[in-house]
Amino acid sequence: MPIPAPFVSRAMDIEKDWIDYNGHLNMAYYNVLFDRCSDDAFEMMGMGPNYAKDRRLTIYTAEVHVCYVQELHLEHKVTVSFQLLDHDDKRLRVYQEIRHVDGWLAATSESLSLHVDMSGPKVAPFPADVLARVEAMRAAHAVLPMPERAGRSIGIKPRRA
Repeated sequence: MPIPAPFVSRAMDIEKDWIDYNGHLNMAYYNVLFDRCSDDAFEMMGMGPNYAKDRRLTIYTAEVHVCYVQELHLEHKVTVSFQLLDHDDKRLRVYQEIRHVDGWLAATSESLSLHVDMSGPKVAPFPADVLARVEAMRAAHAVLPMPERAGRSIGIKPRRA
């Protein structure tokens, strides 16, 4: 089965309970949308719910940087992309975008995830079969350009006097 580059989720609805008192999608639920897409991409790499249940291995998020670009509202439908930027034998670096189905960018996320042996829990290397699937996705995604928004940091530049 060919690996999509990037992996793109099915279209998802914004749920009523996710709208905050400002009338738009609450910041926490952007992460729910990113996570739902990640779960599907992890499943494609052999690390879905059965992996955790049967092999007692899973993925933990270590760090996330989210940029909120444009508000989402209840009536919006979105897709979420997943681009595997890098990996080693225990970690994944991923870039994601939430886009309205009309194509405009709503938010970006860059994350570092750890492969975890749940018996510890402790960070552990990917088993060979899973690592092969991770490497296949990385190879498929290597043809994509490095996203402009990847690698951003947070800071306040000093004002000039």
